[in-house]
Amino acid sequence: MTVRIAPTHELGADRLRSVRELLDTAFDGDFSDDDWDHTLGGVHAWIEDEDGIAAHGAVVMRRALHRGRSHRVGYVEGVAVRADLRRRGLGGDVMAGLERVIDGAYAFGALGASDAGAALYRARGWQVWGGRLEAMGPEGIVHLAEEEGYVFLRPAAGRALPDPAAALVFDWRDGDVL
Repeated sequence: MTVRIAPTHELGADRLRSVRELLDTAFDGDFSDDDWDHTLGGVHAWIEDEDGIAAHGAVVMRRALHRGRSHRVGYVEGVAVRADLRRRGLGGDVMAGLERVIDGAYAFGALGASDAGAALYRARGWQVWGGRLEAMGPEGIVHLAEEEGYVFLRPAAGRALPDPAAALVFDWRDGDVL
């Protein structure tokens, strides 16, 4: 199966509806409208078969402050594989496509991993961020203690990752910030 890559606006309404259905099903109804909004506006990698969308992931641009510098971060969202095709490498194929996008456009990649997804990311060389996580919220900088241990980073194209001795401060968004 071939991994296809395109920006959100090229997917079309029918394909986007199919992606949303996959994500709703894969996350057992725990994929909110905010989660969907976070998945849009970047670049998607997906696999289709005769039954529709088999696997999907997206990378969107986020900003993260670290030691006084604002970094362009390729943030991975909406990674899922249809239940009948899991454990066949499709998630890795989709991630390989997204990692190529990150390598070509960002300082590093980041994602918030579920317990179920963490093994895939570790196997691909993603590393748990060991430092403090914060976000620039409407009221100022807030500590995201509940996200620590679940956010993974990956260097882009051989660049260095931020130093975990200093906080990584992400841009704010509605719903889950990370």
